[in-house]
Amino acid sequence: MPAPPDRDRGVAERGLSDRILWVDSLAGLGVGLLVLSLSSWLAELYGFTPSLVVFLGCANLLYGTYSGSLAIRAARRRPWVLALIAANATWAALCISLAVVLAGSARPLGIAVLLLEALFVGGLASLEWRLRARLITAI
Repeated sequence: MPAPPDRDRGVAERGLSDRILWVDSLAGLGVGLLVLSLSSWLAELYGFTPSLVVFLGCANLLYGTYSGSLAIRAARRRPWVLALIAANATWAALCISLAVVLAGSARPLGIAVLLLEALFVGGLASLEWRLRARLITAI
């Protein structure tokens, strides 16, 4: 007999909550390292200033480091998880704001990258919010 849908959903969410912080961390670290290592080339390709590209790369490294620090913890307190969710939501909003502000001066590819990052990070914030009870493991 198949498991009830609620039970299946709980199992799926548990598996997802075990991985989401690692996805968040590895994405941030990977993108940050890639952006910093190719910053001059990306600045020209995107039509951004080199300092903006370095800022974006450093911010990704910081996010990746923080979410990774949560992923490796056996105990995660509520404020730590909520801070990550808020930071991801804020970063998504900042990427959208940058895309709007730079729309007249940056290349379309640069704007697209900012909007895709906003979608990805906003999606992470939404998923982490939905899974927050499972992500919080400390009393």
